[in-house]
Amino acid sequence: MKYHCSICKQEITSKEYEFSMKKLGKSLCRKHQKSSNNQGLTKKESRYKEGMIKGRIAETLIEELFLSLGYNVFRYGMENTVPGIMDLLKGIKSEVATNIRRMPDFVVQHPHRKDVFFIEVKFRANEEFSFKDLPKDYPYENCYFVVVSKKHIKCITYGELKDGKKVTLTSKNYLGNRSEFELDKEVIIGFCEFAVKFFNEV
Repeated sequence: MKYHCSICKQEITSKEYEFSMKKLGKSLCRKHQKSSNNQGLTKKESRYKEGMIKGRIAETLIEELFLSLGYNVFRYGMENTVPGIMDLLKGIKSEVATNIRRMPDFVVQHPHRKDVFFIEVKFRANEEFSFKDLPKDYPYENCYFVVVSKKHIKCITYGELKDGKKVTLTSKNYLGNRSEFELDKEVIIGFCEFAVKFFNEV
């Protein structure tokens, strides 16, 4: 029996057919298997999507961490309150659009003192974050940046970044050391283990 690619109609081997049906659910030649795997994305688009997924996982990790410690957690970024707005703003360069893109991810409220904090979550495989990584004229000067990596969860403020401090592989600015939050270090260690599990192959 002869097998053909459902897109270009080129004849393919039985092994190519079986592999394609198993992995992609349709009969494709090697060329179209590859493009179908990438869902038609360029390498740049694929990296962007991958980065977005990692960022969302990091955000969820931090959201659940604060919730487990009794904090009230509110998703603050406009992409959370107005679904689809980030697609709407693609290519638009205005002050309003820029400020919407820069909105922190969360507002968290301390369970006892009722203090509130802006939280921006960043995933960094290399565990590095500094002032130069912020957009020019970043408007949220009272924001805390929680940097999630493969092994650690660290935290730094806008003011500290502006003063030249940074998050690095060897820096000791762990989230559990922030006295403002009064977090349980054992809980954070547990969430670090989740981070290792999710990001180990990154």
